Amino acid sequence: YKYKLHFQYSSVKAGMILGALMFFSFAAQTIGLKFTTATKSGFLTGTLVVLIPIFQYFIEKKKPSTGAIVGVVIVFIGIIFLSSGGNSIFTFLTDLGKNLNQGDVFTLVCAVLFAVHVVLLDVFSKRENIFVLFFMQIAITAFLALLFSFIFNYSQVERIKFVYTDNLIFGLIYTAFFATIITTALQTKYQQFVQPTNAGIIYSFEPIFAALIAFFALNEKITNFGLVGCFLIFIGLISSEIFEGINGKWNQRRQN
Repeated sequence: YKYKLHFQYSSVKAGMILGALMFFSFAAQTIGLKFTTATKSGFLTGTLVVLIPIFQYFIEKKKPSTGAIVGVVIVFIGIIFLSSGGNSIFTFLTDLGKNLNQGDVFTLVCAVLFAVHVVLLDVFSKRENIFVLFFMQIAITAFLALLFSFIFNYSQVERIKFVYTDNLIFGLIYTAFFATIITTALQTKYQQFVQPTNAGIIYSFEPIFAALIAFFALNEKITNFGLVGCFLIFIGLISSEIFEGINGKWNQRRQN
């Protein structure tokens, strides 16, 4: 980060908005997982790839490119395959519609909030101090997490107990440093160079990495449908980049 730390009001305000969106998206997904399955959560969270171009159109007044739309459609189909767990695609979607519960609603809220976060980060990162945006996101997320933990604890909505184990320490270090600080820093600094829709497609690689880690670390099997889903997500990314390249060359020729 080659930026001076100037806490200008606009940058602080933008960072607070992004931090609030980040916290409530994390919270909604975590609460949702208490009432729904991991498979449904993964699929519903993955709908953000479809929501991002919609919010980009309304917030930034920008229409996604043809390549981005093609990539989004392919990636979304891949997410359906990856989330089906080896069952019939029709059966998976039917069960999803019939058994929609409060956990699914919370998870959909998470997808909406994260999609808005991606689009607003594209807006703010191009005009505000990057380091302030990063710092405020982490600070606001940590503050709100601490605040709500005390509220839940004292209102007895959920009692908080700390049992210090090696797994707890490892989990705290990994989720706080690698999964939050490092990823937020990279996202804040570099997403400004990628269109939000393309960023959403890239973020859709998360379930692929999750499946691979589960395969190697937990000996979980990847179904044939899962492999097809991984392949489609990869093809969606490649196709969007190919379309972008072709469109860029075509525009250059028209200008010349």
